This record gives sequence, structure tokens and C-alpha cells, in this order.
Amino acid sequence: MTYWVYILQSEKTGRFYCGQTNSLKLRLKEHNDPDYHGTKTTKRFKGPWKLVWSEECADRSKARALERRIKKRGIGRFLDDVSIKMSG
Repeated sequence: MTYWVYILQSEKTGRFYCGQTNSLKLRLKEHNDPDYHGTKTTKRFKGPWKLVWSEECADRSKARALERRIKKRGIGRFLDDVSIKMSG
């Protein structure tokens, strides 16, 4: 099964959130749904949340590993690295 690692950004505060899922469209909807309570971080901080980056992974273990690398690096620094690679 394909999994996605994704980064969201709050349109109000600029804060980032990184996660992984097997249904990117559904997960984004859940993050922005005020009645859905499975997204504690994005409920505690103001949204709405927009998708700013995503990458497809072959399986959940690869997605979890990538998510950990992104969080360890820092989401903002990771995005800076990605944009340098894309423009360079």
C-alpha cells in the first residue's frame, strides 16, 4: 500500500505540521474538520491548514522513517533544503 508523508502549514500562524497517511485527501480534510478529534496538534493550533509539500512512499515503514528524518531536521529547514534542491 502506498503512503504519503506530508507537510501542512497554518494559513493563520504559519506553523508547520508533518505527518504520514495512506489517504492524503482524507487526512487533509480531517485536519481542517472542526468536528474530527483525531488531529490533536492541528486542533490546538489555528488553521485552516494547507498542504505545502508531500512525497509518496512505497510502504508505511518508509513513510515513518521519512517523517522522523523531517522532524529531526526541523520542518522549516527541511523545506528550505527541498526548495534549494528544486531550484538548483
